[in-house]
Amino acid sequence: MAEYAVYQLDAFTLGPEHPFSGNPAAVCLLQSWLDDGVMQAIAAENNLSETAFCVATDAAHELRWFTPRVEVPLCGHATMATAWVVFHKTTHFGDTVTFRTKSGPLTVIRSGERLSMDFPALRTRQHTVPDALARALGAVPMGCRRGDTDYVAIFESEDEIRGLKPDFAAIGALDRPGLIVTAPGRDCDFVSRYFAPAKGVNEDPVTGRAHCVLAPYWSERLARPVLDARQLSPRGGAVGCTVAGDRIILTGQVTPFLEGVIRL
Repeated sequence: MAEYAVYQLDAFTLGPEHPFSGNPAAVCLLQSWLDDGVMQAIAAENNLSETAFCVATDAAHELRWFTPRVEVPLCGHATMATAWVVFHKTTHFGDTVTFRTKSGPLTVIRSGERLSMDFPALRTRQHTVPDALARALGAVPMGCRRGDTDYVAIFESEDEIRGLKPDFAAIGALDRPGLIVTAPGRDCDFVSRYFAPAKGVNEDPVTGRAHCVLAPYWSERLARPVLDARQLSPRGGAVGCTVAGDRIILTGQVTPFLEGVIRL
């Protein structure tokens, strides 16, 4: 029977005074890759929005992410959680770690209790509001944008975002697997929620990747590169965003929750 270390952590939390905020992720440390089917089964067993698998060698840290249903090409909160594990639970030296991923190299820098990730900016294009999208949300947004894997529905107010009661089955039937809803924030620059039932996640608590989509839009709209964002899921979370050309720096805090052993 083989044993693998596993950790569960909350990333992009609202701070130490707000336990159980942020987005939970599982992190499994491996010496070599398991079969893809085994990793997918572990992710389904964990039943969190993402489980990260990290293989550390002398040359690099390799990283992959799985939802309960599929492998995904990019995940922000599970990358941040993995970096926390590397910094605190391994012999890694220094305050910078770079992961090799299917989305290219991803670097995380530690500064005190805050972690900052260098991610690709994900651009979207203006798009007419699909009727199916409005029906799925039960509300008509003031605008819509479309990216390679997401729709972005733009509303006028934070209250509208909080009040949405989406039809997850209808969202899952859209021709993009992810749907982001966003609006100006009252106490921050912008707010959002993220729905991805096609990936096995009806509503994600806090989504780093979605902020790679949102930050370029809001940076252009507000005419400044540094932004403070909140995701309005029931758990809630905070994401700092800095737009630097074709890269986005995402900043947040991680709170460890539990650690254990997987036996297979």
